[in-house]
Amino acid sequence: MGLWDTLKPHAKAQLLDVIAWTDDSSNTISYRFPIFDQAITDNSKLVVREGQAAVFVNEGVMSDVFGPGTYTLDTRNVPIMAFFKSIAYGLNNPYKGDIYFIDTTIFRDNRWGTANPFMMRDAEFGPVRVRAFGHYDFRITDPGTFIRQVVGTDGLFTTEEVTKDLKKKLVSSIAAAINSAQIPVLDLAGAHMELGDKVREQFNPAFQETFGYTITSLTIENVSLPEAVEQALDNRSKMGILGNLDSYAKMNAAEAIGDAARNPGMAGAGIGMGMGFGMGNAMGGMMGNMGQGGGQFNSQQGMQGPPAATPPPLPGASKYHYNGPTGQSQLSLDEVVQRITADRSGDHMVWAAGWPAWKSWKEVAEVAGRVPPPPAGPPPVPSAVKYHYSGPTGQGEKTVAEIAALLTSDPSGQHNVWKEGFDGWKNADEVYDIMKAMGGGGGPPPLP
Repeated sequence: MGLWDTLKPHAKAQLLDVIAWTDDSSNTISYRFPIFDQAITDNSKLVVREGQAAVFVNEGVMSDVFGPGTYTLDTRNVPIMAFFKSIAYGLNNPYKGDIYFIDTTIFRDNRWGTANPFMMRDAEFGPVRVRAFGHYDFRITDPGTFIRQVVGTDGLFTTEEVTKDLKKKLVSSIAAAINSAQIPVLDLAGAHMELGDKVREQFNPAFQETFGYTITSLTIENVSLPEAVEQALDNRSKMGILGNLDSYAKMNAAEAIGDAARNPGMAGAGIGMGMGFGMGNAMGGMMGNMGQGGGQFNSQQGMQGPPAATPPPLPGASKYHYNGPTGQSQLSLDEVVQRITADRSGDHMVWAAGWPAWKSWKEVAEVAGRVPPPPAGPPPVPSAVKYHYSGPTGQGEKTVAEIAALLTSDPSGQHNVWKEGFDGWKNADEVYDIMKAMGGGGGPPPLP
């Protein structure tokens, strides 16, 4: 037996003719094509179907990304030479590389929801705890970035491994969007689409650049309120339907008198007589209000004049139901102002008769106008200034020192910051305080 007869079975086992991937599952995002102890030849064909992308990794480094189509692989300089070199060394060193197939179709109907209620401040009802849930769709739009940043060397990557982390980012983003939109709780039902689009527009650029995927659709199905708030809304709806309670009571009295008069029996006469005397005041009041005197009819004394007017309470004598850090009690305006002034950081709520719900003291003009302005204090130390941060480690509020440490540990990452007064998000290396903390110089900041 000759040398070629010995090598022929091994050579045949190491040559790849067609490289393709067919998958019927609905949750597989990436798949590493098995090429162990196999080599790509000049006759090899790569078939990439619609909704797929192929990523070639050559000796650990990503070399190329192929879209849908059929390709003849020109590997004359590397795989073929490596193959014949492996023959010379007893087939112990065949050419090695990795081929990943990526599903670029839309992965639909992924659920999200808030595990715990989050707080939002409503101008009418005050602080309110709400829950929200819905679904979202996403797809891989940058296969190369997705392989580098997310998949790594994982041979099989599914949607569960993406949605676990993506869901956390979406929930925090949606909670922040609802609070920043400042939409009243009564109008949230009509703003679901607007809020979903706002979250996508705000976070898709970061998702695309950092992870290689894009949120194609985000739906907020419901924002639920606490039972006490829903009960208050139901009561308000009833009041709107009934209208003026005084008119409603007078209408019921008039109908009762008519029903009693139409009853021919003795019981009906007694009822009619009692209703006549009992409802005389109501009917007399209705007739009296039609005249200019505004008097009221009394069954024993006849027509009475209007009651004497009484002066309103003095400004400082107004009583409020108060709830705050010191507990709950009924206080005068002056006492409420004193408690707010003593603890400005506390959550002080007030309520008065006729109000539909508790209000923050800042929403009551009579109270807010009496509270003196806070004493001026020194500006914050630069290292203690808080920035809103978004980067490879996630999003949150961080100090200058914390952001400088993140930049130092990952200088190639995308680090964005924002604080009140900025026109929009900025790269962290454009902010003077952060660069100064990293040792970028102690001179004055650049002119605007």
